[in-house]
Amino acid sequence: MDDPIRLLQQEVSRLRSENRDLKDEVSVLRSSIMGLISLQQSIEQLGPETDVIVLLDNILASTLEAVGASDGSLLLVDDDTNELVFAVVHGQARDRLTGFRIPIGEGIAGWVAAERKPAVVEDAAADHRFSPRVDQTFDFQTRSVAAVPLVYDERILGVIEAVNKTYDREFTEDDRLLLQVIGQLASEAIALAERFAEADV
Repeated sequence: MDDPIRLLQQEVSRLRSENRDLKDEVSVLRSSIMGLISLQQSIEQLGPETDVIVLLDNILASTLEAVGASDGSLLLVDDDTNELVFAVVHGQARDRLTGFRIPIGEGIAGWVAAERKPAVVEDAAADHRFSPRVDQTFDFQTRSVAAVPLVYDERILGVIEAVNKTYDREFTEDDRLLLQVIGQLASEAIALAERFAEADV
């Protein structure tokens, strides 16, 4: 017969582990809600006087908060060169990566832009779409990625990507769905900001 004390200890250990997981999930859910509220507030405040870079920065910050990622970027399409430009970056490589360019089609973000499809990648280095160029250039380590295209009126505007999920977790299908909602809102905000800028010229 099993020792009842040992069985009780095992059950207590299991419940503690389950409790930690639940606390992490609650924390992620709170971050998701706060991120969406921040994004909504940024869009509501959008007007002709809006600084587009500040808007993009707020969109990215809201995105990373919503999906619980430590790093990320919002890339915009340069139609003249067919490249993606790192317009705003958060995290470890922020100061160095901003303004860097990659061809559409290169890397996971480039694939997302070219195919206009989201991507959730658990192990970036093992994914055939991954390009190590950014990591090597900026001494960074991409472990996991969740990225969605920014599309408005059938025009590709760019890509939002969240990199390296916090709590050593993997990006999930829920993260992809959340990012797609954010991507749609962000696309509308960027398109509206563009119209304001054109009207001001």
